[in-house]
Amino acid sequence: MKHEEKPAGCERLLRSDVRGDERRGKVKRANESSRTALKRSSSRKKRREPRAPSEEAESARAHSHRSSSQTAALGLTEVHGLKPAACRGGSARSKRFLKMENAHTKSAPEVLANFGVNENTGLTLEQVKINFEKYGPNGKSLWELVVEQFEDLLVRILLLAACVSFVLALFEEGEESTTAFVEPIVILLILVANAVIGVWQERNAENAIEALKEYEPEMGKVYRMNRTAVQRIKARDIVPGDIVEVSVGDKVPADIRITSIKSTTLRVDQSILTGESVSIIKHTDPVPDPRAVNQDKKNMLFSGTNIAAGRAIGVVISTAVSTEIGKIRNQMVATEQEKTPLQQKLDEFGQQLSKVISLICIAVWVINISHFADPVHGGSWIRGAIYYFKIAVALAVAAIPEGLPAVITTCLALGTRRMAKKNAIVRSLPICGDAGMYLRYLLRQDGYTDYQPDVCLQVGSSLFAKTHCDMMFVVNKADDTSCSLHEFTITGSTYAPEGQVLKCERPVECGDYDGLVELATICSLCNDSSLDYNEAKGVYEKVGEATETALTTLVEKMNVFKTELSGLSKVDRASACNMIFRKLMQKKFTLEFSRDRKSMSVYCTPIGSNSQNKMFVKGAPESVIDRCQFLRVGKDRIPLTVAVKEELMGTIRDWGSGRDTLRCLALASRDSPPPDDKMDLENSAKFSEYESNLTFVGCVGMLDPPRSEVIGSVKLCSKAGIRVIMITGDNKGTAVAICRRVGIIGEDEDVEGKAYTGREFDDLTLEAQREAVKRARCFARVEPAHKSKIVGYLQSFDEITAMTGDGVNDAPALKKAEIGIAMGSGTAVAKSASEMVLSDDNFSTIVAAVEEGRAIYSNMKQFIRYLISSNVGEVVCIFLTAILGLPEALIPVQLLWVNLVTDGLPATALGFNPPDLDIMDKPPRNPKESLISGWLFFRYLAIGGYVGLGTVSAATWWYLFDEGGPQVSFYQLRHFMQCTEDNPMFEGIDCEVFESRYPTTMALSVLVTIEMFNALNSLSENQSLLRMPPWVNIWLLGAIILSMSLHFLILYVEPLPLIFQVTPLHFYQWIVVLKISIPVILLDEVLKYISRHHSEGEEEETYRKSRQLKF
Repeated sequence: MKHEEKPAGCERLLRSDVRGDERRGKVKRANESSRTALKRSSSRKKRREPRAPSEEAESARAHSHRSSSQTAALGLTEVHGLKPAACRGGSARSKRFLKMENAHTKSAPEVLANFGVNENTGLTLEQVKINFEKYGPNGKSLWELVVEQFEDLLVRILLLAACVSFVLALFEEGEESTTAFVEPIVILLILVANAVIGVWQERNAENAIEALKEYEPEMGKVYRMNRTAVQRIKARDIVPGDIVEVSVGDKVPADIRITSIKSTTLRVDQSILTGESVSIIKHTDPVPDPRAVNQDKKNMLFSGTNIAAGRAIGVVISTAVSTEIGKIRNQMVATEQEKTPLQQKLDEFGQQLSKVISLICIAVWVINISHFADPVHGGSWIRGAIYYFKIAVALAVAAIPEGLPAVITTCLALGTRRMAKKNAIVRSLPICGDAGMYLRYLLRQDGYTDYQPDVCLQVGSSLFAKTHCDMMFVVNKADDTSCSLHEFTITGSTYAPEGQVLKCERPVECGDYDGLVELATICSLCNDSSLDYNEAKGVYEKVGEATETALTTLVEKMNVFKTELSGLSKVDRASACNMIFRKLMQKKFTLEFSRDRKSMSVYCTPIGSNSQNKMFVKGAPESVIDRCQFLRVGKDRIPLTVAVKEELMGTIRDWGSGRDTLRCLALASRDSPPPDDKMDLENSAKFSEYESNLTFVGCVGMLDPPRSEVIGSVKLCSKAGIRVIMITGDNKGTAVAICRRVGIIGEDEDVEGKAYTGREFDDLTLEAQREAVKRARCFARVEPAHKSKIVGYLQSFDEITAMTGDGVNDAPALKKAEIGIAMGSGTAVAKSASEMVLSDDNFSTIVAAVEEGRAIYSNMKQFIRYLISSNVGEVVCIFLTAILGLPEALIPVQLLWVNLVTDGLPATALGFNPPDLDIMDKPPRNPKESLISGWLFFRYLAIGGYVGLGTVSAATWWYLFDEGGPQVSFYQLRHFMQCTEDNPMFEGIDCEVFESRYPTTMALSVLVTIEMFNALNSLSENQSLLRMPPWVNIWLLGAIILSMSLHFLILYVEPLPLIFQVTPLHFYQWIVVLKISIPVILLDEVLKYISRHHSEGEEEETYRKSRQLKF
């Protein structure tokens, strides 16, 4: 039962037990009649042919039948039904309670009848009683996440190598019994570190779902029959059919159909759901369009949105996952995170490398079957098989670039730091490279909206600066047929009270114009917002609605009383001029904005004087001017004729059209309003009467200009081959005007086929939609499902898409896009679903991030080239020794040291290479392009082949020519396994010489040195060292020095030589190392020369032409 609280203006229904019983009887009869009607409706529905669902609907339906644990993650409880005692025919009733289709098209009585509920009494306890199902936790267990980290083929090969090495180490004897365990332990430590990082990243991925809990209302106010008045209950206990009351400051607890509004107006901030940055005026009238988007459902309140002003009562239509915000949550669950192009390329490369490694390992083992029974193995076939299996394991370790993941992560992490300095916070490291080289589509979610008087018009987007007053006028002269105006422009595009008022481009003193003094009075007093200086951020910020804050800022700029402002602190400066007006006049009450009269007003009385009371009015020009009977000219008030009204409206229409599209507010006053005690403030129908007989004072034109850097950034995107598409929840005309203003659409360009509303897009066939997305530049009046669909179509073209957004409604599309970009001022849900966050909400930051991303990608290719060519060299080394039957040149623990440490440092330093000057003039790369092209693969083989050959040559040189070596023949070296005391071929040779550490040390030293020179080659992909000298990257020189120092450390500092099975080298041996290593620079210079003169850019040009043909 609803209870009226008279002091608060609420309704009270006093009841006695007898009257309560009568009312219950009426409700019972109403319930029975509604059930009869519903049964008929249900039977009619059964005869209807079901409608074919869309793909999105199928996906949402599939996920609604998933494990109930998904619902628990959001903290939403799905209503499964009522007990039969709740009402007769309980099963059918419970289904009806879950959802009511198209409630916005029904009248309030129809909605109440559908749920069998009376607005004044609410549900009975029997109707409310629900069976709650207990849900388990959402997400994967920690163990499942750990296991997932070992699904990569390269990781599995390393894990197998570690296990095999560990088993073989158990059978080692003597000195090697200790060192044999180093290799498997190092490999396992690498794998554990990778797994820990992977699990941490997976855990962070769940934040997108958890962040939705921020928008779950905790409590709700309902009317139920067991109480005489409104009661507060937990929002999760609210069910469809409940009568709910909401008032200013409340978070809406469910999707609600408004049945009555108990204030002059009801405004709702639903930006988190629809993307609109304005408080929306709501009403109770049916919206006849069954396909209306959420923005047009003005008689509905949506769960998680906030009441900005007013009080209303409504009936709950849907709860939990059936609400609009619940559907978004389901879409996020249904959306699988797309792998970035870089991740895909690395995965493909890993698969290819794994296959090649497996084949080579098997080939090495099979080729040496004839050597299994050699004397060196004691004639044991099994010992020989195990020996060559160890070589195969070593080959696997050599081929896998163990340091590559760490180097990529480090390089990307350094990239994120550089991007952070440019206000782009990267949450997903691979995005650093993808944002630059692959990005082709940038979808801008924009919050720009049409003007509605006295509602928030803040542009919550990266394209625009703050809402501010750009122009204003007051009347200079007027007669019965025409008038002349004083027109002024205002400088300053932020909330800072800094700027000038100009007339004919010259500053003026506003206090010299009587009309401007009254205009400033209205702007200050007919206003519920204020200006505040945020000392922590060092900026002026709005408190309240953006439009009203712009008027407050205008008053400060005008300074009509010529107040001395120079000595004020910034905190005091924020309200210095406005405070003067508030000391002169006191606001008694406010007549709130309503959609019928399109205006709001305040009733003011002078403080400390005998002046008369006044009403100040602001609102839509056509509505306010229509109610004006007089015109303010200076201090005089003269009659306002129809001809002059039309001339004023002509000026306002001119301001509201064209490129800038000013949003105009008319300002007026009533000099002799009725006494406040004679005004009926409870009856909003009389507000128009009180706001009549007005005197027109002037007009202010508002502007949401693009940021100064946006237009240039859009041009840069076009130059770089990136198409910018704007997606907005607002009307098409405004959206197109914005696109023209910032250069997304040309000034005179025909928008046919390039701008669509959500409705127009839905009316197209699937193929037509696909074609439309290819050409479109703007989508207006869209819903969350449209955004995901647009992203899906763009992805179907095998292109990389970035999506920007800030609201909950953007989250599914942000998660679906390869690169999700959230605004720093956006919701936690949007940030959690994104890979990048713009801390300054600035569009140009994205372009800077793209440029930085291209530099990162270019550098990444260089260190991948460096590492892979080095690994190819290691594979060639081991393969040659196995095929030729030579002693081991390198052992697994040495390979791990090189791959992880000595190679890792220069590879990381390559991430600091300076970017190319023409980096933003190149088109995006083809996402299908292989990470390693044919020519690049040949270069890897050429350099890697030389690395491997040089390494084997160094070890062989010691056996054949070193004065401290055995100086055997090459034939003897190839057959060293047959060395025994009884074999005449090895007469006079100590067979233990073939186990000396000198050849492996020579091989390792050549490998390290030659790779340091190869690092210098990697300063540029195609530029010679003569044009890109080593000192352009001082970090690389430092890394090379440090790597060589570490190599000397393991050679000369005990006990490291024992662990790595090496020995100190003599000076003459280092001379040989340098002679073998230096030629790698000459070889790469030849290859670079061929690259520069061999169809450079041919693939990019082919790709560019293919895109032009395709689009």
